[in-house]
Amino acid sequence: MTNYVTAQPPKWAENTVVVWSVFGALAVVSLGLLFWERRLGAGEPDGGVRSVPLGRIAVGGHSMNPPAVSARVRGREAELERISALVRGGGGGMVVVCGAGGLGKTTLAAEAAARARGEGQVVVWIRWRDDPEQLGQDLAQAAHVLGLPDSRLEEARTGRVALVDAVWEHLAAVTGWLVVVDNVDAPARVGPGSGRPDAYRGWLRPHGGGVLLVTSRDTSRQTWGPEADLVRLQPLADDAGAAVLLDAAPHAGTAAEAEALAARLGGLPLGLNAAGTYLSVPTSRHRTFAAYRHALGAEFADLLGAEHPAAAADPAVARRVVRHTWDLSLDQLDQDGYTLARPVLQLLALLEPAPVPRTLVTPELVTDATGLPATASTVDAALAGLHQYGLLHTPEPDGTGATSPVVSRLQLHPLVREVTAHALTRPEPMTTWLTALDEHLARAVEATTDMPGRTGWPLARLLAPHLPAHLDRSAQHDSTDTLANLADILRSAGAASEEHLLRRRVLAERERILGPDHPHTLHSRFTLANALSELGEHRQAADLLREVLADHERVLGPAHPLTLATRNNLANAQARLAQAGRQRRWWQLSRQRREA
Repeated sequence: MTNYVTAQPPKWAENTVVVWSVFGALAVVSLGLLFWERRLGAGEPDGGVRSVPLGRIAVGGHSMNPPAVSARVRGREAELERISALVRGGGGGMVVVCGAGGLGKTTLAAEAAARARGEGQVVVWIRWRDDPEQLGQDLAQAAHVLGLPDSRLEEARTGRVALVDAVWEHLAAVTGWLVVVDNVDAPARVGPGSGRPDAYRGWLRPHGGGVLLVTSRDTSRQTWGPEADLVRLQPLADDAGAAVLLDAAPHAGTAAEAEALAARLGGLPLGLNAAGTYLSVPTSRHRTFAAYRHALGAEFADLLGAEHPAAAADPAVARRVVRHTWDLSLDQLDQDGYTLARPVLQLLALLEPAPVPRTLVTPELVTDATGLPATASTVDAALAGLHQYGLLHTPEPDGTGATSPVVSRLQLHPLVREVTAHALTRPEPMTTWLTALDEHLARAVEATTDMPGRTGWPLARLLAPHLPAHLDRSAQHDSTDTLANLADILRSAGAASEEHLLRRRVLAERERILGPDHPHTLHSRFTLANALSELGEHRQAADLLREVLADHERVLGPAHPLTLATRNNLANAQARLAQAGRQRRWWQLSRQRREA
């Protein structure tokens, strides 16, 4: 330090202790200020909220406009009105449009956004990219569009306030907006921090002056909390599905043919859109609804894009391809620790498209089929996860009588089941899995026939649709006695259609194994005729009973109890047939008189 007036150093500068002390103090202060500034710039208040570059928020890096809806949204009028009423109400809130992949959640949200914008609402569209920091940037940009001042953002940048709080304090103070956050399929990772979404302290809150609309595959109330309005989507009704097909391919056939194809596709919008797009292309091999529906039997994988090489790696593509759209949910469940979700779904897909008794899906079945270790708790968790992501439903039990016990049921959407089954193409594991299923089905049937009184009725009704395929695969084993006992239970339970199905299979097996004249075979023909009569098929029952009576008289003799019972039942069937004929003639005569 020099005195430039005298060109002589000051007296105090000659004291080196003082000089170095001053320099040391200035260095410590400078370093302290530097570290403090960095701490302010990168501080993490409120559970790990980072500062945000102001310029990035103000400018934004991508479009926040909702996607265009290319076709009329069909069959979702009630859901759209529910969302529109919340938007128009002005009270704000959060609505979660949720359901399995392929149900059209994004399309519904885009239509709701278009309607809100048409009514003068400010609409912001955010696509979740599994990045909490990016979501914070996008919501901050949305708040900035809605008037959040730069000074408040500067406070968040310097760490004086948590950005998430600054954003939601502003969103709570302004009205007239709809913010959509699309594809939040991993709500636990939304952030900031590791707090649960239902705590409403993170980026998704129901406390705004406008409406926050979230789409997700997660359908759990536990995830979204008590203040979220859950709109759980279901497959489209057949008439609505037919309208989707006719919108896409109006010249591909009649409304009835479109409705039949919609029913075949299970009302899944993703499958309907795939079919409609295919049929609208002039160069497609199948140009009508009827031809497409018929071709599904032989060309299912090709027509619905089941083999798409890029789909598994690209979520944006996977959401448009029928098979791989559910892989996203299964991958997420696996990441969340539900390691048995995929194999349990695959096991269920190997059964028939009918409800499955919950008691059939045991840890022993899972282990025997897949070789994976399983416990009651891990199987429960897998089923809960599949249900949470809309891949598995638990239908309400049919009315089986007030004194019958209720049996829990599991059921896959028919298209989920069919696509999953088509994806299981490896023969060796499939053989192992089917063998395990057959063994456990046989055990379940035996256990059901041992149940006293009415207790086995509901379980028998659930098992019956899955047994014909089981018989086809287990032709080398004679389990017809057990199945005949199960058919007796179905008869007692009043399940005529299920009984008829099983009686036919038992008869075919006994004819193959025992021959046509064996007493057990003759008895099976007798019981099948009775089942036909219970279904109201009196003509078929009478014709079969005539044949059975002749065989019984020939093999057993005219005085055998079964022969006498057959003769009595034939008389009853002929009486019912005659009565039905008289009633038919009476109705015809009445109609002729009215027309005259």
